[in-house]
Amino acid sequence: MSLDTPSSTMIRQVQKAIAFARKAHNGQLRRTGEPYLTHCIHTGKIVAVLVPSTGKRAIDTVVAGILHDVVDDTGESLDTIEREFDADVANLVAGVSRLSFINQLLRRHRRLNVNQAALSHDEANNLRVMLLGMVDDPRVVLIKLADRLHNMRTIYALPPAKAQAVAQETLAIWCSLASRLGLWALKAELEDLCFAVLQPQIFLRMRADLASMWSHPNRTGNARKIYGKFSSLLHQRMKRVTAEREEPSETDEENICMKVLLQAVLPFDLLQDRKKRTDFFNKLVANSNLETTPKVVRDAAFALGTLVVCEEALERELFISTSYVPGMEVTLSGRLKSLFSIYSKIKRKEIGINKVYDARALRVIVGDKNGALHSQAVQSCYNLLNIVHRLWTPIDGEFDDYIVNPKPSGYQSLHTAVQGPDNSPLEIQIRTQRMHECAEHGLAAHWLYKETEDKLPLVTSVTGSGTTTPSFFSTDIEDQGSIEDDGSHKYSSLKVGDPVLRVEAGHLLAAVIVRVDKDARELLVAVSFGLAASEAVADRRSSSQTKRWEAFARLYKKVSDEWWCEPGHGDWCTCLEKYTLCQDGMYHKQDQFERLLPTFIQIIELTEQEENVYWAIMSAIFEGKPVASVTSNPSFENKLGYNASNPTLRDSGINNKVYLLRTMLQWEKQLRSEASQRVVLATKPYEASSGLLGEVVIVCWPHGEIMRLSTGSTAADAARRAGLEGKLVSVNGQLVVPNTKLKDGDVVEIRM
Repeated sequence: MSLDTPSSTMIRQVQKAIAFARKAHNGQLRRTGEPYLTHCIHTGKIVAVLVPSTGKRAIDTVVAGILHDVVDDTGESLDTIEREFDADVANLVAGVSRLSFINQLLRRHRRLNVNQAALSHDEANNLRVMLLGMVDDPRVVLIKLADRLHNMRTIYALPPAKAQAVAQETLAIWCSLASRLGLWALKAELEDLCFAVLQPQIFLRMRADLASMWSHPNRTGNARKIYGKFSSLLHQRMKRVTAEREEPSETDEENICMKVLLQAVLPFDLLQDRKKRTDFFNKLVANSNLETTPKVVRDAAFALGTLVVCEEALERELFISTSYVPGMEVTLSGRLKSLFSIYSKIKRKEIGINKVYDARALRVIVGDKNGALHSQAVQSCYNLLNIVHRLWTPIDGEFDDYIVNPKPSGYQSLHTAVQGPDNSPLEIQIRTQRMHECAEHGLAAHWLYKETEDKLPLVTSVTGSGTTTPSFFSTDIEDQGSIEDDGSHKYSSLKVGDPVLRVEAGHLLAAVIVRVDKDARELLVAVSFGLAASEAVADRRSSSQTKRWEAFARLYKKVSDEWWCEPGHGDWCTCLEKYTLCQDGMYHKQDQFERLLPTFIQIIELTEQEENVYWAIMSAIFEGKPVASVTSNPSFENKLGYNASNPTLRDSGINNKVYLLRTMLQWEKQLRSEASQRVVLATKPYEASSGLLGEVVIVCWPHGEIMRLSTGSTAADAARRAGLEGKLVSVNGQLVVPNTKLKDGDVVEIRM
C-alpha cells in the first residue's frame, strides 16, 4: 500500500499522536494503576469505530481523541498541538476541554445552590455558548462520548459512592445525548455500564434469567438439529448453568465485585461486528479456565452465543431459499437489547422478561445499489419476510410494517417476532440498505462524518416555527416498534375507498377497500394486478406520491362504475377478494372455501396531510375534473406541507445543522432540568427558568450561520442584524411579514 493512501496516512498520524501523548502524560497513572496513556489509546480506538476509516476529518477526530486530555492534564498547549498536527485537531481538543464544563457546572450547582432550582444567568449563558459550539463541530461530541465510555468501563477503580454518582450523571446526560444523535449501540453499552453500577443485583438476576430462557433448545420436544457447529458447545454450557443453579457460586453473593459486573457488559463494537462476535464466543468456550470465569460473564457470552446460532440458522435458510441478484446482496447482523432497556420496558409495560420479544434481534439488510434498485429491494424485503415466517413460527400480533407506514422520523423497516431456533422469542428486522443507514445513523450522526457539507432530503415539515426535533433524535431505534396498539382500535377508522397494499410473498399490489363488514373484521378489497406498488412503498413520503394516490382513486372509481360488489367480481386485471382479521393481527385472504391463506393486506396509515391530498384527488376523479386542476391549486400545496415559494428549501432539503441545533436546544432544557433534579427546597417549577437567557437562536439559510437574538426579535431584526434591512425574509420556507416573531431553531432566509 502506498504511503499516500488514506489508511497509511491515518496510521502515521495515529502513531505520531500516541508518541506525543506518551511524552505529555509520562509518569501519570490512572486509578486502575495503568499508565494514563492507556486511556488515551482506548478513547482513540472507540472514536475509530464511530468514524469512517478514511478522510481527513475522520483522521483528525481519531487523533484528537488520543490527545483529548493533553491540554487539561499536562503542560502542553493548544499552540503546540496546532504546530505538531494542525488547527483542526487543536480546535477539536479545545472543544472537548470546553465540554467538561457540563459536568463541572452540574456538580458545582448541586453542591452550592441547594435552594436554587434554576441555573444562574451566567451559568445558563456559558452552557448555551458551549452547546452552540458543539453544533458548529459535533465531532467533539464523539470524542467526549468515547472518553466517557472508557471511563465507565473502568469505573470500578472509584469509591462506590463516587462511582454511583458518575453513573447517575452519565445516564442522565451522556446517554441522553448519544440517543439524540442516533448513536444507539454506544448508548446501549453506556446504559448497561450505568445499570451494573446502580442496580447490581437486578443486573445480575436479569443476565441469569436471559441465559436460562435461551438455554433450552429442545424444551418443546423438537428434535431438529438447529445448532450446527455450536450445538455441543451450547449443550455443555446449559449443563454448567444447571449445575450452578443447584450450587450457587461465589459470584452470586450480594457483594459481587463491580469489576466483574462491568466485564459482563458486552462492548458495543463487538455487537456491531459479526466476525468479532463469533471469534469472541469461540475463544471464550475454548478457554481452558472457563469454569473459573464468573457466572455473570459466562451468561453474557452465552447470550452472544445464542445470537450467533440464530444468525447461522437464518443464513443457511436464506442461502437455500434466495437467489443471488448483483447489487442486492443480503447481509445479516444481530443485536442484543441492553439490559437497562429491557428493565425499563418491563417496568413500563408491567410484563415478564419472557414477554420482551425484542431482547435479541436479527437485522436482514437488502442491498439496493445505492438506491438504484430500491424498488426491487423493497419487494425482496417482503419475500424475505415470507421466508422467515416459514422457517420460524410468528408470534401473534407482533408484526409491524414500518415500510408501508414509516415512523414520523422517516424510519422504515419490517419488524416481526418469531419463536427462534431455541423456541424463545426472537425479533427479525428487514429493511433495505438505504433504510438501514437512516435508522442506524440518523441525520445528525450522518453529518458528523461528512468531508463536505451535505444537504439531505426534507424528512419532516418545517413550515411551523416550533423546535420539534425528528423522533430519531430522542427515541431509540430499537424501540421504534415497541408501541403496541389494540387491533380493534387500530382498524376502527377504516372506510370504503381507503388505499391498502396486497402482499403475497415478495409481490406488492395496489388495492382499495370496497366494503367494511363486521366492525372492520372482514374487508372486501379490490386488487389491481396491473398496478405494482413496490415503487410507491419505497418512496412513501416523496412529492410524486400524488400520482400514486391518483392510481388508487381510479381503481376505486372503476369498481364503483362496474358495480362489482362480491368476491370474485372483476376482469382480467382487477379482482375483488375477501380478507379476514386474524389472531396474528393481520388481514389474511379468505378463498371460496373459507380457508385462510398466507396472502395478506397491509393497511396504509395516512397522515392528516396525506388523507387530505388523497380525498381531494378522489373527489376530482369522481367529479370528472382533471387531477392537475387540483394539484395546481395553492391550497393543495398547503395540504402537502411545503411551500412552493421556496424551491431551494423544498428541493435541497434542510441543512443537518438545523436538526442538530434543534436537538441541542432540547437537550439544553434537559440539562437545566438535571441541574435542578436533586434540589430539595425549590419553590419554582423548572419551566420558570426556560426564558432565563432572554434570547432566541436561529439558523441563517443557506450557509448555516447561527445567530443569537434577544427574545421577541422579529424577521426584520434578523435582516437588520445581517446588514440587509428592508429585504424580504422567509422563516422555515415561508415568506413572512417583517414583524413576525422568531423562535428557537427557526430557519431564516433573507432574500437578496
